[in-house]
Amino acid sequence: MDLDVFVTAHRAEWDRLDHLLRRGRRLTGAEADELVALYQRAATHLSLIQSSAPDPVLTGRLTQLVARARSTVTGTRRATWRDAVRFVTAGFPAAVYRSRHWWIPTAVLSTLLAAVIGWWIGAHPEVQSAIAAPEELRRLTQPGGEYETYYSSHPAASFAAQVWTNNARAAAMCLTLGAFLCFPVIWILFLNMLNLGVGIGLMSSAGRLDTFLGLVLPHGLLELTAVFVAAGTGLRLGWTLIDPGPLSRRTALAQQGRAALGMAIGLALVLFVAGVIEGFVTPSGLPTWARITIGIVAELAFLAYVYVLGGRAARAGDTGDVDEADRSAELPAAA
Repeated sequence: MDLDVFVTAHRAEWDRLDHLLRRGRRLTGAEADELVALYQRAATHLSLIQSSAPDPVLTGRLTQLVARARSTVTGTRRATWRDAVRFVTAGFPAAVYRSRHWWIPTAVLSTLLAAVIGWWIGAHPEVQSAIAAPEELRRLTQPGGEYETYYSSHPAASFAAQVWTNNARAAAMCLTLGAFLCFPVIWILFLNMLNLGVGIGLMSSAGRLDTFLGLVLPHGLLELTAVFVAAGTGLRLGWTLIDPGPLSRRTALAQQGRAALGMAIGLALVLFVAGVIEGFVTPSGLPTWARITIGIVAELAFLAYVYVLGGRAARAGDTGDVDEADRSAELPAAA
């Protein structure tokens, strides 16, 4: 294809399309029809140039022109309360449900890892001495020690807000960093399980494992589940980069990435509930059985939410992705 001849033949159409897009007033019916026709032709021209005679400057101009025209033709849609309700009742739980084959094994293996680390530390005094001096270990594990006072060291509201912010950040990092071939997600997850395992090991060696679990379980069940969901989804995103399946790598990553970003918002809400429990229930004067019961109820409510609402939405075809009308076109639409 002779690029100069092609440009000369179609420059007037591109200029006319650009003129229509710059019009400050509403287009007439005839002008709107003309804009659609010119947009379709420009999309075809862009496709031809990209495949036959790629020119960076011309391709850039036509890409911008086609994108502006597409935005004008398809219009923009504002988010409504109906979108928020649909996200909470269908989109988010469906995305979590569809990722269960990733986050459930992640949860099982991570919990086993924390248990093994806890056993190893609790059964080997030399490992404990490598962690801290005996006096410091006593300060951590004795009645009224730092493991117990940690949850009441700050006012409940500010402590809950701090915990929520930290956990939401960790979950968002797991969701977004999964695209780097899974390794950052595995590292973040390992650090979380290491901290949990150290607490289990040190408190069990002091004969106070029941106290430690009574402090961790009320909020930890829901909190760790949210972290496992984020980590499993991040790992799924990273694996999509390695094996996109029947879709192109770009399309598969776009689908999983949009769902992951939506899950970041949903998990922030879940972690807010966990933060409230950690800030107000964990340090409260309620009996241990009552605090643990609250944690179990919150965990079961979340799982029912995922498996009932999410399962129903997933079976109806919801993937947690945005609506098709709100997605960017993978390629310019040609006439």
